[in-house]
Amino acid sequence: MMSVEQITQEALSLPSNLRIQLVDKLIASLEMDVDENTHGVWLTEAKRRQDEIRSGIIQPIPGEEALAQVRQILS
Repeated sequence: MMSVEQITQEALSLPSNLRIQLVDKLIASLEMDVDENTHGVWLTEAKRRQDEIRSGIIQPIPGEEALAQVRQILS
């Protein structure tokens, strides 16, 4: 297996159009990992919030009211 340094040297020797394609593919592969991880985190958070509402720990408020509160905080 090639080392990271060897891969880097090989990549840097490519013409710029191929380096761009390589960068695009590497970034896309990272975005997929982030998206899958992010999805799992948000799913866990949504379930936690649903449980809090069902148990009465928190009371939901209408979206417009929540946005008004955020606008007030930001102004």
